Amino acid sequence: MSSKAAKKGEKAEYVIKAPPYFAERTIGVTMSDDPAKLLNRTVKTSLYTLTDDPTKQYILVKFQIVNVDGKIAETIFYGHEYDREFLRSLVRRGTSKIDGYYNVETRDGYRLRVQCTVFTHNRVRSGKKTSIRHIMREVVEASARKLELGQFAQEVVLGKTASDIYNAVKKILLPRHVGVVKSKVLAKPQLTVAKEGLAAQQPQS
Repeated sequence: MSSKAAKKGEKAEYVIKAPPYFAERTIGVTMSDDPAKLLNRTVKTSLYTLTDDPTKQYILVKFQIVNVDGKIAETIFYGHEYDREFLRSLVRRGTSKIDGYYNVETRDGYRLRVQCTVFTHNRVRSGKKTSIRHIMREVVEASARKLELGQFAQEVVLGKTASDIYNAVKKILLPRHVGVVKSKVLAKPQLTVAKEGLAAQQPQS
């Protein structure tokens, strides 16, 4: 962490940036009298803010501050979720909502919990639901195994993972909507955790 500490009791302003895989967009501003106090804070923003696509306002993305460089607070992807109102709007009578919850690990050692959901046009029998959950698991686990956190976050949030699930599920039935509706980082690689701890303890000059 390379930032001069503010005078005792005096707060300085820090700009919070999304990680490079989300174009380092500015996602907030915060005040602190010690940059070390910013570590591990989380910030939520809409995908619209990150992409300028107004059709993505219903997706909320969470980031965690992991380093402070000067007046810039650097972050990593820490999860995402559908807006609750939007999610409720997808539920309809006479249809099925098929949820799957999966714990995965990325190629660089981040462990996440991911929720995938398939919404159907009609009610679906339990046998097909089981097959669809199996497909969702296969797609998500295969994606995580081959990708680092940043790449996996992009595919999950921007829709590629949902598209892959859709294309596989449509061999069984034609879905009304497929989405990765929620994700959360459960654990970071030990090396990353150690680096963050050292940064927090580093004396400020």
